[in-house]
Amino acid sequence: MKKKHIRGFSLMEMLIVVAIVAILTAVALPSFLDSIRKARRSDAGDALLYIQSLQEKYRANHTTFGTIVQIGYDTGSAPYPSNEGHYNMTVTVGSAVAYTITATATGGQANDTSNPVNCTSLTLVVSATDPRGTKNPAACWSN
Repeated sequence: MKKKHIRGFSLMEMLIVVAIVAILTAVALPSFLDSIRKARRSDAGDALLYIQSLQEKYRANHTTFGTIVQIGYDTGSAPYPSNEGHYNMTVTVGSAVAYTITATATGGQANDTSNPVNCTSLTLVVSATDPRGTKNPAACWSN
């Protein structure tokens, strides 16, 4: 009688494949998550620059810069989320000619600390001497 050869994988072959997949996942996953966090920083940048434009529009009609509610960014009640919700936005009016906008990371974005600097809080400081604004930390803005 002829023996039938059963086609398939042996247990050892399956264990090797599982080990390779586990190693690849362990190497690739942290890099992938860092890329996701870096991409989500654009959500903060967009919100910061949008609020800056709202401030300039508000200042054209008033003698000072306005709060986040006065400029029309009010999205309900505090905290005021960015467009995609990865950051909470705040505005601090320092004087009639200066203000600071801060984007504070929320959720999974709050783990954005693997950059050479901590990128969980991005700020844009605008003043009469620096109308374009100073972006801090600078390393977090260069995507």
